[in-house]
Amino acid sequence: MRSTSNPAFRNLPVGGYGPQAGFQPQAQGYPGQPPYGGYEAPPTTGDRPMTVDDVVTKTATTIAVALATGIITAIAVLGGAISPWPPMIGGLIVGLILSLVIIFKKTPNAGLVLAYSAAEGVFLGAITGVFNALVPGIALQAILGTALVFITMLVVYKTGAVKVTPKLTKWIIGATIGAAGLMLVNLLLSFMGVDMGIRGNGPLAIGISLLFIGIAAFNFLLDFDMADQMIRSGTPSKWAWYVAFGLMTTLVWLYLEILRLLYMLNSSD
Repeated sequence: MRSTSNPAFRNLPVGGYGPQAGFQPQAQGYPGQPPYGGYEAPPTTGDRPMTVDDVVTKTATTIAVALATGIITAIAVLGGAISPWPPMIGGLIVGLILSLVIIFKKTPNAGLVLAYSAAEGVFLGAITGVFNALVPGIALQAILGTALVFITMLVVYKTGAVKVTPKLTKWIIGATIGAAGLMLVNLLLSFMGVDMGIRGNGPLAIGISLLFIGIAAFNFLLDFDMADQMIRSGTPSKWAWYVAFGLMTTLVWLYLEILRLLYMLNSSD
């Protein structure tokens, strides 16, 4: 199984019930693995082989939860019912803690994944409420932009327009690590009063934001490929929640970058 820059897809189980139909019909299937314990057992709801429908329904559910909590929080912030800071900071901290638990627990848990989505929705909703107050209509633009990028990369992967090769995987992982490192350095320097200019409103900041959007978009290819491999190797269906969690983390990053880019473009007018 190829590597991925998304920590959610690390330490996943391999194999289970033989090859299944994946996202890419033209790709070769992966050989099935020996059944658990070396003997055939009737699969239950949780350990039957994962299917594309499992991934789609679980991902749609996590996105719906995030949208619901996000919209409610954004409306509350815009209406002045609550300050944006408590839900913003609280959602960020809770989401971070839950993501670490999900990643290191190494066991799919629908409750944890949905709770993570709810926390991220609150966090993003608070931020969105602030930005939408400054630039009316930016929230809808950011949501539509995120959806467009997601669908485009899914089509790109499904049609095989861009093949996920080991070389491309290394490039995407390297770019993602580089982006994270750059943001960490920028954060540390900001504490010392040093402004690198990558998070302002200038041309450099806009260029960096476009670069990060591109990196996040290409991370979807790795996420789709990992999900495809899990489906084809017969990974138990309960791990579809893990796939949904991995896709959600990439969606959160992409949405934040698109929201920031739209704000910078509107501010520069």
